[in-house]
Amino acid sequence: MRSRPSQRAGLAVVVPVLIAAALVGVMGSAAGAAPGAAVTLREYPVPDGSHPHDVAPARNGGVWYTAQATGKLGWLDPRTGRTRETSLGEGSAPHGVIVGPDGAAWVTDGGLNAIVRVDPGSSSFRGYRLTPATGDANLNTATFDKRGTLWFTGQNGIYGRLNPKSGAMRVFRAPFGRGPYGITTTPKGQVFYASLAGSHIAQIDVRTGKATVIRPPTAGQGARRVWSDSKGMIWVSEWNAGKVARYDPATKRWREWDVPGPAQVYAVYVDDKDIVWLTDFGRSGLWRFAPATGRFTRVPLRAGANVRQLLGRPGEVWGAESGADRLVVVRR
Repeated sequence: MRSRPSQRAGLAVVVPVLIAAALVGVMGSAAGAAPGAAVTLREYPVPDGSHPHDVAPARNGGVWYTAQATGKLGWLDPRTGRTRETSLGEGSAPHGVIVGPDGAAWVTDGGLNAIVRVDPGSSSFRGYRLTPATGDANLNTATFDKRGTLWFTGQNGIYGRLNPKSGAMRVFRAPFGRGPYGITTTPKGQVFYASLAGSHIAQIDVRTGKATVIRPPTAGQGARRVWSDSKGMIWVSEWNAGKVARYDPATKRWREWDVPGPAQVYAVYVDDKDIVWLTDFGRSGLWRFAPATGRFTRVPLRAGANVRQLLGRPGEVWGAESGADRLVVVRR
């Protein structure tokens, strides 16, 4: 299918800020910057009422975003602030978006109960619907493994895989039912997801599809999103507990850190320097966490920004302010 994109020119808001470390009396800095250095925080407006949920930096320098409230996939040009949006069809409510090995945008669409591929050049799209027998999956996020298979989660108790070449799809019932949310692939090709309702993470055997549950030390922590660092360590945002956790698949050991609070840690992302970034609904901001020192550094955002996901590329960390109809980037 093909949809005609809508376009909008937006004025980017540039906010140079001095980000304050959570350590009392100590000023922080972004990775690679000197202590006390200014960090550039820039916001880009998107069409009113979009309520962007997830973002994904594109290969061509742009940034994809899911306009969840309006059933569209958007694309931002950071150079000009212009956006274009492609309607994904009646009933669409896109949640997650990632860029695949083919350079296309791959969307997990909870409204359509489908995985949607959007061509980066023509904006034409193709949907891969879950079978009616699956029911409403409440699709959330996706990742590609090393073989090019797309793995996805559904918060209503499923996870699944899609072969982009053949279109073959298989859906699995998650251990302990409801909850699968964030998902990630390690450099070695291991796939892990987080279960928000189940308060655990799970490793998927990419050959058999079987999921093995792994429980963090804190009971009922609300593991929401996961991300792998360059060493294959799994980082977990703990929504209920206000913590960030790290799991080592090699040693099967956990470590948790309390995020300065009151914190509600929604998303986690690990950048190319292995710096951990978190979003915090409790204090409306981002946290930069350096595992080597244990230091948390806060990047404040506007009240009610509600950033639900982070993704980046070298030198940039992007998020969507779902509560403010803006995209936001921190550049170091």
